[in-house]
Amino acid sequence: MRPFIFTKPATADQALIKKTNQAQFIAGGTNLLDLMKKHIALPEELLDVTNALPAAITANTKGIRIDAMVRNSAIASQAEVLSQFPLLAKAVLAGASPQIRNMASTAGNLLQRTRCPYFYDTTVPCNKRIPGTGCSAMDGDNRMSAIVGYSNQCVAVHPSDMCIALAALEANVLVTGRDKKQHSIPFKDFHRLPGTTPQLDNNLPANAVITAVEIPGNRFQKNFAYVKVRDRDSYAFALISVAAALHMEAGVISEARLASGGVAHKPWRWYKAEQFLKGKKPSAENFRQAASIAVGETKPLANNKFKTVMLQGAIETALQNCLTA
Repeated sequence: MRPFIFTKPATADQALIKKTNQAQFIAGGTNLLDLMKKHIALPEELLDVTNALPAAITANTKGIRIDAMVRNSAIASQAEVLSQFPLLAKAVLAGASPQIRNMASTAGNLLQRTRCPYFYDTTVPCNKRIPGTGCSAMDGDNRMSAIVGYSNQCVAVHPSDMCIALAALEANVLVTGRDKKQHSIPFKDFHRLPGTTPQLDNNLPANAVITAVEIPGNRFQKNFAYVKVRDRDSYAFALISVAAALHMEAGVISEARLASGGVAHKPWRWYKAEQFLKGKKPSAENFRQAASIAVGETKPLANNKFKTVMLQGAIETALQNCLTA
């Protein structure tokens, strides 16, 4: 790791004034420090925003606001989250380890970068790390790679568990720029697909900072599930994950949400499968058909065809688990 300047801005305004391409924000550091050790991120200055950004969870009749510096462990144990947004708590607890959750921040979780092994290996080409050099995973070991939404420029997947639940719950990301104006970005529009610019992970405006995430009120307190399939039970990212939520009236599904991790460059919503479930009875056959609809959207690579079978099973399992939550 090369030498750097470390400063601790007292306010978001001070942090934004100092922010440049060579001066990066740091909160928990659970991802950035790894990137610095691998010489992928080479900031000349780190701006510690732990005291500059808010760190409260505020619930009201419209939903809940989770500030940028709230630790993941606090989200998973907060009373309003557990009672009103239990899917989020379950997804957070599926991620990383207790030690990492104690350090990781809400905003940092949204901004973490892919764990694609080729991105971390600086001896091989990677368009995400150095645009225009090529995607080594495309014809290499793409077992962990995307099965939907990718391009020939990048097949990396988004690593977060928390973000999968936020996608399913249709959260909004609040950001503030140097003009001190606050903007709201729908969660579905915050992260990007690779297209021709795989080096860009999200649509956070230049010279802006995430201040909070807001989740609107919902009716998914009873029937929800988070299923994560991985190579081992801890310190492992998802091969496939599924956040599922159902609201039922008179024995019929009136609203469904399905989102997945481990499948795309961003948290992925299965909108067609959701629409299929609306108005249907919660049966094993309907869950199977919904999963098949989702799988039908995928286009696996040479070494990850198993993911389509895994996805089918994970969606069916998640939907079944919604009935026993």
